[in-house]
Amino acid sequence: MNTKRSQPGVLSKPPAVARSVAFRIVPDTDLRRAIESLRDGFEIGWGVAGIGEPLVRALGAEIPGLRPFPALAGPGAATPSTQGALWFLLRGEERGALFDSTRAIAELLGAAFALDDALDTFTYAGGRDLTGYEDGTENPQGDAAAEAALASGEAGLSGSSFVAVQRWVHDLVRFRRHPQARRDAIIGRRLDTNDEIADAPDSAHVKRSAQESYDPPAFMVRCSMPWASAHEHGLEFIAFGESLDRYERVLRRMMGLDDGIVDALFSFSRPIRGGYYWCPPIAGARLDLSRLTTRR
Repeated sequence: MNTKRSQPGVLSKPPAVARSVAFRIVPDTDLRRAIESLRDGFEIGWGVAGIGEPLVRALGAEIPGLRPFPALAGPGAATPSTQGALWFLLRGEERGALFDSTRAIAELLGAAFALDDALDTFTYAGGRDLTGYEDGTENPQGDAAAEAALASGEAGLSGSSFVAVQRWVHDLVRFRRHPQARRDAIIGRRLDTNDEIADAPDSAHVKRSAQESYDPPAFMVRCSMPWASAHEHGLEFIAFGESLDRYERVLRRMMGLDDGIVDALFSFSRPIRGGYYWCPPIAGARLDLSRLTTRR
């Protein structure tokens, strides 16, 4: 797998702080000029850049496998789509760097794109979700991570990745009303040891989302991070894969669309945003956006 062509942030561990940023297209503007500016000016050290289907379509290009995030409804669960044209996962050790890189990207894009959403995230308790449970336990490592996250193929695609970004709002008051044994059953792991519970209910999150239980396996590289505002808090779920099919199969099972069993996660958490993006490879120190200049 061509890891030298991938954006470094795709296979990196979550940083101390990050910012998830989405932009929308401003009609009747010069998109191609803005994309050229992004290609020439985006610094790889800022984080990960993602391209949404609305932008690819507006440019008359094609990225095989890229599609808008689906708005799905299941038995007692729903996932909205808030698909953006561009998305960035900006990485840093302190928030000042995130502020600077956000401004720099906005200046590169000029009038062609408008900021649609920005959310500051952080690493909590050494890599745990706000519930206290470890996050990303099943992340593949080394070569297995590259195989799970990076696409292969022709020039302009090899080393790229697809990413699913979904924002969840937790009701921690409701979750913490449960006794510890019930909380463990909802997640499917024991809080104190992180051990998987063999006889957990079929609705346990671990059983609904176990990546090795799919055929073929649905391994992804997760880079999810908690977030908190004055009145809400939750998880910015971020998962990189060699295709979007891996994540969508997991999501459909979580929602009970396969067998009617809804993930117990929905008993205290709900998604409020969702987007799919293609993370282009790099050529030297620049984004390789050659696929966006090739019309269908």
